[in-house]
Amino acid sequence: MKTLLSALLAFFLSLAGHEAQAQISDINSAINKAGRQRMLSQRMAKAYFQIGQQIDVDRSRKILDGSIAVFDRQLVELKNYAPTPEIKETYLKLEKSWLAYKDVLVGATPSPENGRKVLAISEEVLELAHQATVQLEKKSGSNAGRLVNVSGRQRMLSQRMAKYYQAASWGIADSGAGANLGKARKDFSEALQELGGAPANTGLINDSLGLVKQQWIFFESALNQKTGGDKRAQLAVATTSERILEEMEGVVGLYEKLPK
Repeated sequence: MKTLLSALLAFFLSLAGHEAQAQISDINSAINKAGRQRMLSQRMAKAYFQIGQQIDVDRSRKILDGSIAVFDRQLVELKNYAPTPEIKETYLKLEKSWLAYKDVLVGATPSPENGRKVLAISEEVLELAHQATVQLEKKSGSNAGRLVNVSGRQRMLSQRMAKYYQAASWGIADSGAGANLGKARKDFSEALQELGGAPANTGLINDSLGLVKQQWIFFESALNQKTGGDKRAQLAVATTSERILEEMEGVVGLYEKLPK
């Protein structure tokens, strides 16, 4: 019994520690999480389109469910942290768009009809999440805050490219999908070059950016493949978009730790 009580106590302490760690500690942390909301808006759509096409279904479902949970939690944190009335207002607007988005994402089995709704609402959620991130960066007034925003946007772009690729392969892409995918590729490449030349970079940041550049080669190669009935190309985009996202998460975390 004593062993069981000790185990339960350790479990609840770990939960409390995790909760404390999850709270926003400073403006750079807020910019990081705000930027992650942008990424999640695109990642959820990507995962939804993959499930609809039966691409890596189990993993795509985990990505969708996990992303919804993180978005929900971070939205509460960011809304509570909001340092100005303007930022608070942006998060209240985002909350409304998010509820509509979540309804479509979890309301029914993925279908092309709902997929088109997901594509449209993901843009609305992204726009508001981006607005809030920019407002927080402006509030920080620091170079570190700007680097957290720029690097954080790379996460979003990685998922945005995958989103539009999977939408096109499912036949639900809108008229601007091709142009949006092309712009995201261009923006990602240019920002990667900008980050590589940032004077504030540490050796660890430069090493991490080197890993991102390697993953970018693989991701671009996957994006260049034409979709086919065997779905190998779609699967390649699904997996490489996750790998580059993982590497970029590490980079953003390093920028977050730079002096304010």
